[in-house]
Amino acid sequence: MDNIRNFSIIAHIDHGKSTLADRMIQFCKLVTDREFKDQLLDNMAIERERGITIKSQTICLPYTASDGREYFLNLVDTPGHVDFSYEVSRALSSCEGALLLIDAAQGVEAQTLANLYLAMENDLEIIPVINKIDLPSAEPERIALQIEEDLGLDSSHIQYCSAKLGTGIPELFEAIVAMLPPPKGDNKAPLQALIFDATYDPFRGTIISVRIINGTVKSGEVIRFMANGREYRVEEVGLFKLHREAEKQLSAGQVGYILAGIKTVEDTRPGDTITHRDRPAATALPGFRPVQQVVFSSVYPISTDDYEDLAAALEKLKLNDAALTFEKDSSVALGFGFRCGFLGLLHLEVIQERLEREFDISLILTVPSVQYIFHLADGNTSYVDNPAHFPDPGHIQRIDEPFIKATILMPERYMGAVMSLCIDRRGENTTFHYPTPGRIELQCELPLAEVIYDFYDRLKSITQGYGSFDYSLLDYRKSDLVKLDILVNGEFVDALSQLVHRNNARARGLHACEMLKEEIPRQMFKIAIQAAIGGTVIARTTISALRKDVTAKCYGGDISRKRKLLEKQKAGKKRMKTVGNVEIPQTAFLAVLKSEQ
Repeated sequence: MDNIRNFSIIAHIDHGKSTLADRMIQFCKLVTDREFKDQLLDNMAIERERGITIKSQTICLPYTASDGREYFLNLVDTPGHVDFSYEVSRALSSCEGALLLIDAAQGVEAQTLANLYLAMENDLEIIPVINKIDLPSAEPERIALQIEEDLGLDSSHIQYCSAKLGTGIPELFEAIVAMLPPPKGDNKAPLQALIFDATYDPFRGTIISVRIINGTVKSGEVIRFMANGREYRVEEVGLFKLHREAEKQLSAGQVGYILAGIKTVEDTRPGDTITHRDRPAATALPGFRPVQQVVFSSVYPISTDDYEDLAAALEKLKLNDAALTFEKDSSVALGFGFRCGFLGLLHLEVIQERLEREFDISLILTVPSVQYIFHLADGNTSYVDNPAHFPDPGHIQRIDEPFIKATILMPERYMGAVMSLCIDRRGENTTFHYPTPGRIELQCELPLAEVIYDFYDRLKSITQGYGSFDYSLLDYRKSDLVKLDILVNGEFVDALSQLVHRNNARARGLHACEMLKEEIPRQMFKIAIQAAIGGTVIARTTISALRKDVTAKCYGGDISRKRKLLEKQKAGKKRMKTVGNVEIPQTAFLAVLKSEQ
């Protein structure tokens, strides 16, 4: 056990976690130069395209230290984006140490701090690493001072490297072996293994990623999940190298995988404890804290025949992504679907893209919303994230909406534009810090509902990509909230309803009406598109009718003949309007989600 080190790489977005992992894998000669490709551990197509890490990945690196001792280093590469911080917290639970990676040009940023606090909560030994020292704008001395002052970490432990060029990698390995503690555990105690991740393989069933805390596990033994009592016979255990490599057994302190022919996805839950059937552990390990979803949206298949496939796909994704929640939902306009909870808007986009790519299901998503607290006149409290469940306005005493504390780091020159964006989004209690000359850290309290709409896109635009944004949930505050309904030809379209602040209702309603006007094809009769709060219409557009020239065959003659034909057409259109149905194309639902630029 003294020769094992379990550690994570944690950092802000784009500080070089995946590139450092690539260099470490190459240094240990796990991959030949011919087989090597960038972002080696990011194996999802969407990760490679976007250049971000979404899933934590584990790999076991064999390393011979300068004193000749053989070590096995279990590396967990983690995501940097705030939406995947739950993935980071699960990865850290399997480690004893962490490399806190900091960009030599950018310095300490919002997510650097957030991940440092996560590591401290897990009592991890932290090695600060300054990366990208090869950049022309790199200032390693200034960043080292910042690490000591802002983070309170010992500057004598700082390692300097360039993951791109491979500079400083041997010294980093020596520091990992010297500074990080070996795992603790007892091989002779009853088995306790913490599930920190799982993936679904259509051929082998569920592949469980585990950290063995106590005991050993080998193939042929019968294991039990302590949360639900299910029992399975182990088929294979092994370590994560570049591919799964089977071993005779996994013992205390190791990180590896277990295959046990688990066909049902629900049986495996990250945070559960695995033990032996014949010699069970007395207590389960403390699991993970329940995840707090902040953004909710309903997901419907475009073809109703795909509903069963969508249900199965969400079950498989739920195993792979513990932060996703869903429950059954239905809509008059769109049929049966699921109401899903996400950690943020990027999380929502990634899930949508994975469902469409990996499971080949075409989807429609409703307008994202957050969870509001309604205090009713009869003293009850209800939590509402779906406009369909909006209570009767006459029974509502008070509505509370979630607020967040937003931290925005940006160059000084963008301060005015970012300030006006925050004020437009009902921001309050704005404060400033100057962490380094020329850079501003702006902290602002914002309603979460204003952030999920298009805040991040606008922030990136006005700061020309230099603004970084991080947030944490703060509390619930009183709000003046209304339900905005969209009517097409006098009929409510429930899938387009939104919960909005009263001040923004007219602008949102007008935007939805204009977007629908562009997307709904013209009919033989006029179509009114209206936005309404209760019985009050606050915005309207009209799609004009297609008109056939019924007087084309009249050449000359009495005017009354033409008038008779026009009156007949008018009566027909009137009748058609009362009985005609307007088919809303799928693109119209997606168009309403697009924000005004």
